[in-house]
Amino acid sequence: MAKRVSVDSWLFTVTLLLIFVGLVMVFSASAVMAKERYGSGYFFLLRQLGWAAAGILAMVLAMNIDYRRYKHPAVVFSLLGVTTLLLISVFFLDRAHHTHRWFHLGPLSFQPSEMAKPALILFLAFFLESRTKSMKDWRNTVLPAAVPTLVFIALIVFQPDLGTAIACAAITGCVLFVAGLDLRYLGYAFLASLLPLYFLIFHVAYRRARILAFLDPYSDPQGRGFHIIQSLIAVSTGGITGVGLMEGKQKLFYLPEPHTDFIFAVTAEELGLVGALVIVLLFAIYLWRGVRTALRTQDMFGRFLAVGITSMIVVQAFINISVVLGLMPTKGIPLPLVSYGGSSLLVTLACIGVLLNISKQAD
Repeated sequence: MAKRVSVDSWLFTVTLLLIFVGLVMVFSASAVMAKERYGSGYFFLLRQLGWAAAGILAMVLAMNIDYRRYKHPAVVFSLLGVTTLLLISVFFLDRAHHTHRWFHLGPLSFQPSEMAKPALILFLAFFLESRTKSMKDWRNTVLPAAVPTLVFIALIVFQPDLGTAIACAAITGCVLFVAGLDLRYLGYAFLASLLPLYFLIFHVAYRRARILAFLDPYSDPQGRGFHIIQSLIAVSTGGITGVGLMEGKQKLFYLPEPHTDFIFAVTAEELGLVGALVIVLLFAIYLWRGVRTALRTQDMFGRFLAVGITSMIVVQAFINISVVLGLMPTKGIPLPLVSYGGSSLLVTLACIGVLLNISKQAD
C-alpha cells in the first residue's frame, strides 16, 4: 500500500474542535471569576488563546518533521535529562498553592511535570523498539524501561501531584503492554504499588479526605464532600440540552477551578447531556484514530510513539471525566485540549503534531 501523503484528517479535525470547545467553555466558566479577580472577564480567555496559537504552531511544525528524527540517543536522553533537571529544580522555587509544581516567568507559568509524559513516551519508544522479543527479560528489558518512569513518579509525587504521577504510570503501562509485556508483570507492578499508595493516600490528610468524600460525599456536604456534590449538581441540572451557554450557576464560586479541573461539569450544566456526549465522542474518535495509526504503522518506534501519545490524552480525559461524574476520587488532572492551562495545551498539541506525522507516514 502506498504511503499516505496527508495527515489523518479525522485526528486533525477532532483536535481543532476540542480546542474550539475548550476556548468557548474556558470563557464561559471563568468570565465572572476573572472579572471579580482581575477586572476583566477576558483574562483567562486571552491567555488560553495565546497558548492555543503557540500550541497550534508547535503542532503544525511537529507534523511536518519526520518523527524518525527523534530516534536518536542525543534527542532521547537530552529530553530525559532536561525534564529530570526541571523536576528537581522546581523544588528550589517558592511554593505556589502549597505545591512545587510551577516555573513562573512574569505573567507566564510552566508546569515541568507536563514534559515528563512525552519524555517517557519517547524514551520507551526508543528503548523498546528493538526489544520486543525480550519482554520477558525483566532484568535487561523491563527494569531498565521502568526506571525513568519510577524516577519521574517519585519526583512528581513529592511536588506533590499524585494524579500526574498515576497518569505517567498508566501511559507507561499502555506502551509496555503493546510492546508485549506479559500481563502478570503489570499485575506485579500494581500489587507492588499498593503499599506506597496506601501511605500516600491514607497518611496524607487531604488525600484521605478525598477518598472519604468519594465513598460518601453526603456525610460531610459542607466540607470534604462539597466539591463533588457541586459537580454532580451541575451535571444533573443540565438535563438533556443544558441551561444554556453562559447561564450555568455552579461555576459561580461553587465549583472549584471551574475553568480547569471541573470544566466538564460546567459543560454538562450549560450544554446538557448532548454537549457532554459530544466531548466524549470526540475523545472516542481520537482513541479510534490514534489506535488505527498505531496499527497501520509497521515501524515499531512509530507504533510505540502513537500508542503513548494516544494513551496520554485518553487516560487524562478518562480520569478527568470520571472525577467530575463521581466515579473516581478528586485528582488535579485537566481535560486535555479543553481545560485552561498553557503548559498542558502546548505540550499536548506538540505531541499531537508528532502523532499526525506518524499518521501521514503509516503504511
